[in-house]
Amino acid sequence: MNSRVTRYALRVTITIMNNKHFPEEEIILPIEDSIDLHTFHPRDIPDVVEEYLNECVKLDFEEVRIIHGRGKGYQRAVVQTLLAKNPLVLSFHDAPPERGGWGATVVKLVTSPEITTS
Repeated sequence: MNSRVTRYALRVTITIMNNKHFPEEEIILPIEDSIDLHTFHPRDIPDVVEEYLNECVKLDFEEVRIIHGRGKGYQRAVVQTLLAKNPLVLSFHDAPPERGGWGATVVKLVTSPEITTS
């Protein structure tokens, strides 16, 4: 995956899952208070989540929601492991039922302007 940030958007180059006949495709994700990971290949999720959190902190978001889906819980575990190690994350928990339940994770972010990552 290759990505770069433009004003309030994250440009991400992805490979469509399970389809080797299509070239990589660049998409533009608006930086909002939630991101749905269903469209990303599982191998790209760590990079997407990290860059998304970086941009959200730069834009002074205090809370975001990461939608990973319910399934068997694998993506949830991957996402929450990443969050546990990320210095931009103050805390996280499963979303309440009306916001996706255990198919989404709510993340509280640092708000200090001194915190930056590359």
